[in-house]
Amino acid sequence: MRFFHSNVPIAPGNQKYLERPQINALLEKALQSPLVTVVAGAGYGKTYSVYSFLHTYNTITAWIQLSDRDNLGTRFWENFVQAVASISEESAENIRSIGFPETKRQFDRYMMVPYMDVMRDSKYVFVYDDFHLLHNEKVLSFLERSITSPFNNITSILISRSEPDINMMPLLSKGLLAEITENDLRFSQKEMTDYFRLLGLRLPQEALTSVYRDTEGWAFAIHLTGLSLKNGAANTDYARSSMKINIFNLITHEIFGVVSKELQRYLIKLSLIEHWNLELLTDLAGSPSLMEEIKRIGSFVHFDLYLNEYRLHPLFLQYLGSKQGALSKDEKKEVYSRAAEWCLRHNFKMDAVSYFEKAGDYAKIIGLVYTMAQVIPNDMAQFFLEIFQRAPDSVYRENPESHILRVRFLLIQSRFPEAFESLQTTIGRFEALPLSPFTQRVLFGSYIHLAFYGMLRCVETHDYTFYKHFEQARAYFPPRGLEFRTPANSMCVGSYICRVGIPEKGYMERFIEAVDLAVPHAAATLNGCMSGYGDLARAELAYFQEDMDRAEAFGCTALHKARENAQFEIEIRALFYLLRVNLAYGNAGAVDHILKQITAKLDTPQFINRHVLYDIIIGWFYAQIEQTHQLPEWLKNDFEVSEINNLINGLEVLVKIKYQISKKRYAAVLATLENQSKKYEVQSFLLGQIAIHAIKAVCYYKLKDRSKSLRSLETAYALAEPNNLTMLFIELGKDMRALLGETLKRKDPCAVPLEWLEKIHRKSAAYAKKLCAVMEKYQDKTSAASLSNREMNVLTGLSQGLTRGEIADISALSVNTVKSVITSIYIKLGAVNRADAIRIATEIGILKI
Repeated sequence: MRFFHSNVPIAPGNQKYLERPQINALLEKALQSPLVTVVAGAGYGKTYSVYSFLHTYNTITAWIQLSDRDNLGTRFWENFVQAVASISEESAENIRSIGFPETKRQFDRYMMVPYMDVMRDSKYVFVYDDFHLLHNEKVLSFLERSITSPFNNITSILISRSEPDINMMPLLSKGLLAEITENDLRFSQKEMTDYFRLLGLRLPQEALTSVYRDTEGWAFAIHLTGLSLKNGAANTDYARSSMKINIFNLITHEIFGVVSKELQRYLIKLSLIEHWNLELLTDLAGSPSLMEEIKRIGSFVHFDLYLNEYRLHPLFLQYLGSKQGALSKDEKKEVYSRAAEWCLRHNFKMDAVSYFEKAGDYAKIIGLVYTMAQVIPNDMAQFFLEIFQRAPDSVYRENPESHILRVRFLLIQSRFPEAFESLQTTIGRFEALPLSPFTQRVLFGSYIHLAFYGMLRCVETHDYTFYKHFEQARAYFPPRGLEFRTPANSMCVGSYICRVGIPEKGYMERFIEAVDLAVPHAAATLNGCMSGYGDLARAELAYFQEDMDRAEAFGCTALHKARENAQFEIEIRALFYLLRVNLAYGNAGAVDHILKQITAKLDTPQFINRHVLYDIIIGWFYAQIEQTHQLPEWLKNDFEVSEINNLINGLEVLVKIKYQISKKRYAAVLATLENQSKKYEVQSFLLGQIAIHAIKAVCYYKLKDRSKSLRSLETAYALAEPNNLTMLFIELGKDMRALLGETLKRKDPCAVPLEWLEKIHRKSAAYAKKLCAVMEKYQDKTSAASLSNREMNVLTGLSQGLTRGEIADISALSVNTVKSVITSIYIKLGAVNRADAIRIATEIGILKI
């Protein structure tokens, strides 16, 4: 995919093209619609018709050349980011951090980028070529959403051999879909005659009629026929048999057969790859003469000066592919290796992996994996898993990490039984072998993964011996001087810190003790991994037991240790509990200070999950202080599980529940929580179970179903009482106060002790009052955000995608003054960046987009 300004001319070389005014007129009219489909079979000139038109039309165009590989969302997104980078490195970095938009949350965040960067007075065209190659539902869903985006100056053109597999009915029903068909693209007999004249052919009318009848206006057949006639002995004789020859035979006789043997072999090599950048092709050619000779092939291989790459006609590429058997294994390996290295240099990582696999260079694949985030999307994990499943046995004999990575990809996909079985098999096999650097590396990685497996699963197994596996891993830790790549260096945290799933007293403490025993080994071998985790677990337990002094002390200790060792998720979760502690104190100043620290983590690119965790924590905060309009949009939709990290979807669900309750959608919340077919990760935790039953009690109370409300309250109490986990009730504030107040007033029969009900009623009321102190500081932005005229003018400029310099020129201000005004806008709106400011201003109605 590439972005280019379409007023840059094509470099035609010595090729001869026929201008088709009626096609240009058709496309010009079609561009008034937000969506254009160009659907026809191979060889009808779809691509060239659109391509040549856009180079004469004043637009900013994005040309996306799709391939079968784009059915992997990560690969599609790499191309997209590279394209955006040619316009704005800042925008590209923002999009890269979002990741491929599989969910509404990510798509909403992605859409803020064009909101900022699209110039309202410019026309944009997105061309998706070979759309028929797409079948991945997530990629198609993203494109469907993008195509129907609310920008009246953006048109999407889908070039396809079949009807695009997306829902276009909403646009079609409103007359917003323009369709260009095979019949529209067929050459008329006059156009065919003009084209032959362009080639220097003069045919009698009878011959022209005969040619047109046989070709039926098919551009590719007309072109090949013209070549055949031009190269034949008699220009004026049309041999009907020429059209009866197989298309590949025509290519052989008229194109491939007339070039040198060296160029033939070079062209076959090009059919092995999908990147035809000038730099890469020059490297593969090795001879300037080949690059000169390739220019004489004509329209089947042409060079785009602006894109700095060659384009091969699909049918010619298919023909070359049929000749790949002529290349030796070593020749193919060399092409794949060079293409892979080029892709790496230009940040096409997924394509690099595919080429390295074809080259048989698994060591390079393993090295590349270790440069990526520990938590990767499921489809990406499956992509790598399939590569290692296809790998020959020699890969596992030569690369110790291959044994470890296969398990890692299974764990990412929550395929726990397979991962456990694989670990047990690997450990048993290699412990039976003599100790060597190779076996040492395999056993270290295997025990580390077994330890994390045990830690993940203990919430269900109630087995807290995982620390022993950390000890065993450390025993195999490679000695100094041995090159070693660790499989992890950052701890991913779940919905709750204490991974306990049963209410019996003492299990919380057992888990924390196990963590204390595990942390020194994990930190020593994995660059500080898990530092602060034990203190964070103590802070969580103390908080839910209402021991705020200990919760704050342990939270601060966890924060310090995590920061020292770049344990970003532990750090932000420590800040989350410190935020909750100070909300309980009613300390608005401390809350503000903590929120600023949380916001600052957005500037840490190494923190992979920073955006989603920021949204969840900030969303929880605004829901708690009844400012739900400030929640990110994705937290206001249905209960959609996050695809980035399955370990945190429980927090996501709880924030969405808070929002739904604020909108009095109690029945919807209950229906979701009662749905046994869809168990959320949060429901595995004891703390999550208590929270959910307490919430159900409130919802049933609001629906005036007192019986079910009391039963839910009794269940929540029974789960919480052994460990005195009362804060989960108190945090529900005035809703819990109302429920318990009614219960105490009516003296309903209840299995919960009276004095406990009175205590929680009193404390939830006090919590609600403390919350009011903070709510006053964060009052509704509609009244707080009284922007001056100057601030509104600057904000409008920001929403129109103007740079600070452009705003300064328009407003007759200095750039520094504009910067100061923008800072003031952010403070008044409570925004963290431009996109956030536009979102908040739009939501509260002071800005119209």
